[in-house]
Amino acid sequence: MNGGLNVFEIVSSASLPVQLVMLVLLVLSFLSWVIIIRKYTQLKAAMHNAESFEERFWSGADLAQLFREVSNSGDGGGMESIFESGFREFVRQRQRRGADVPTVIEGSERAMRVAGTKEIGLLERNLEFLANVGSISPYVGLFGTVWGIMGAFQGLGEMKDVTIAVVAPHISEALIATAMGLFAAIPAVWAYNRYANKVERVASRYEVFQEEFSSVLQRQIQIDDNH
Repeated sequence: MNGGLNVFEIVSSASLPVQLVMLVLLVLSFLSWVIIIRKYTQLKAAMHNAESFEERFWSGADLAQLFREVSNSGDGGGMESIFESGFREFVRQRQRRGADVPTVIEGSERAMRVAGTKEIGLLERNLEFLANVGSISPYVGLFGTVWGIMGAFQGLGEMKDVTIAVVAPHISEALIATAMGLFAAIPAVWAYNRYANKVERVASRYEVFQEEFSSVLQRQIQIDDNH
């Protein structure tokens, strides 16, 4: 269509440095969206699994039976992994002769903290990439912008009769480089902030469960010792 904005024509006719800038930004944007989609699915599953496991945990099921179910499932993660690590260490400590209550509980809590740290690490994976894309993409786009403007000024210096047609292509490629930098940066920054907040919420939920499970184990020790 005459007079319309033909982005592909502008990109194809842009100078090589600006084309390279656009390619880099396009790759960063693609990788960001892959991570955004995967992280959305991962965090949604983590919250769902936490809610589902807490419901099973507080339903009054026997801890040993619940442990066997989680161990046999083979794909337990998140809160299930924390429970499995804590209860396994609890049983191991209880089987040791002379192990007092604080030692048993401390060992179980330590095992749960390690498991919880690993699970949070999995949720945080690739979030740093989103933060980096959000930080550097505008500057990468700015480099393309500066290069395009330099081309425009060079065109002005070489022509005696200056018209808009001389500088328009360079200005257009400069502005598109800026737009692509923002196109890559804005979703990455938004996703990083949103997902980092969700990871913090999941981490808080794991910490609360660890404290509650420690209390349950202490009561379990008292019941076992009274029988």
